[in-house]
Amino acid sequence: MSVAFTREEDLEATAADLVDRPVSPHPNHVTPEGLAQIEAELAAARAAYSGAQVKGAIEADRTAMARATRDLRYWSARRASAQLLETTPDGRVRFGGLVTIEREDGRTQAWRIVGEDEADPAKGSVSHVSPLARALMGKRVGDEATVAGQSVEIVAVD
Repeated sequence: MSVAFTREEDLEATAADLVDRPVSPHPNHVTPEGLAQIEAELAAARAAYSGAQVKGAIEADRTAMARATRDLRYWSARRASAQLLETTPDGRVRFGGLVTIEREDGRTQAWRIVGEDEADPAKGSVSHVSPLARALMGKRVGDEATVAGQSVEIVAVD
């Protein structure tokens, strides 16, 4: 059947059936900044939900309501399960800390190990459940680890 013969309401109803965002099975460890980020996202989701509930808005845009509801469920679950971890430096790679590694080809990279929701590799942060973080946790300056099949040396821990 051609799209030209489908009812616009049917397309809107289908779009409104959004799949929930998957919630990680791992412990939801967060840094203070990560907790603040979750709370900001939750506030934004609440505002979007309230905005979608405005009289007439639900009928006009069911997709916006579905998106707001989905985001509200996700961020509420993430806030409820958040475990704030504040660790003190002890010379080992740890959650919330910054680690600098040197690769076999001489490149150095610095990574902050954070919670899943605040991880952003493009900005130098990785999730504590990432293969990189798992390989480095607990190591000290001078220790070696295998990351993506290559040997790396830890050159700094902050």
